[in-house]
Amino acid sequence: MGKARHIIFITFFGILFQLILVHTASSQEIERDVIQFSGVVSDQDTVSGIMGAHVYVPKGGRGTTTNYYGYFSFPVLEGDSVVVSVVGYQKTSVIIPELEEDSYTIIVAMAEDTTYLPELEILPFPTEEMFKEAVLAYRLPNQGDLLNMDRNLDPMTLMEMARVTPMDGSLNHKYFMQQQAIYWNDAYGPRYNPLLNPFAWAEFFKSIKKKKK
Repeated sequence: MGKARHIIFITFFGILFQLILVHTASSQEIERDVIQFSGVVSDQDTVSGIMGAHVYVPKGGRGTTTNYYGYFSFPVLEGDSVVVSVVGYQKTSVIIPELEEDSYTIIVAMAEDTTYLPELEILPFPTEEMFKEAVLAYRLPNQGDLLNMDRNLDPMTLMEMARVTPMDGSLNHKYFMQQQAIYWNDAYGPRYNPLLNPFAWAEFFKSIKKKKK
């Protein structure tokens, strides 16, 4: 009976001690001042802000994200450990100090988190020999045209193709512009008269002399 009372006594004082600790911690939590934590999250190599960075207190469940300029602002408590994280950068922690003011502003410079992956070579064939055999055995869709290149480039064949091939839109436009230029030149441009050309007369006299000889 005495042993049971002893166990109950120890258990009672243990529970009472835990309640005292919880009450003390709660009192300390209530006594902490609220601080308006503001700042800018930027790259350590540049002065530009980082948009979409997460700034939060893991234990308190409070946080926010940075805007387009990397700015953030939200309430915290003195002594809070604030974590700043963003994809591509290393996580950074900030401890809120005890201040006389009710605001705290800083600039958080983030270091890039570069991950180097091992080199990976992808081949379409298991071995190099099989790859070479496949390349040598490959035939292009127009393989026959390439083999008959000499016949396709025959001058008579090309002339016949040019004669029977109809004009496309660009050639029709070019032909129309040429005909229009000839029309405007005939209608309003100076007309050429070979009788007034002294060089033409010289060639004419030379041809007459040659005929007499």
